[in-house]
Amino acid sequence: MRYTKRAVVATACAFALIPAGVAVAGDGPAPAPSKSAKAKSTAPSEAGNPASAKARVAGVCADAYQVGKTAYIDRAGAHIASVKQFYSKTCNENYGYLWVWDSFRNVNKDYDVSVAVYSYSQEDFFGGKAWTDHNGQEFWSGGADTVKDCTAAVGSLRRAGDPLAGQAASQKMC
Repeated sequence: MRYTKRAVVATACAFALIPAGVAVAGDGPAPAPSKSAKAKSTAPSEAGNPASAKARVAGVCADAYQVGKTAYIDRAGAHIASVKQFYSKTCNENYGYLWVWDSFRNVNKDYDVSVAVYSYSQEDFFGGKAWTDHNGQEFWSGGADTVKDCTAAVGSLRRAGDPLAGQAASQKMC
């Protein structure tokens, strides 16, 4: 009991020595709601999410956003994939993005996918990536140093057993 009293007195004395002007954690006004630490979604989506795990692995910069109109890969008269181009002002790069639609994935377990950025100015592909015998849904190209060029995202999707891939190119952007 005697040690408990000493501990309480020692703690009270220690707090008395802290100057009134010292800030401690939790002091001050709360940050504005826009600056609060709300976690940005990392879920993949048809719209394209540069914060998703696959986008991060591909090196897509977090501020990337879609430029131009979406293109669609069709098979038997139905959309099976979307192709989009993204641009990052921070990294000064373009990216290609391909999203395989559920209606295709649910009945096809293996397919080949490719996505890249095409430069009309250089007549070449940049940041291209390809996957074979895959069943994923979200695919990102690597970054393309083509911001000064006229570009489009290009993608292809080939079902196992098909002789040719379906292809699409997003809107040409200059």
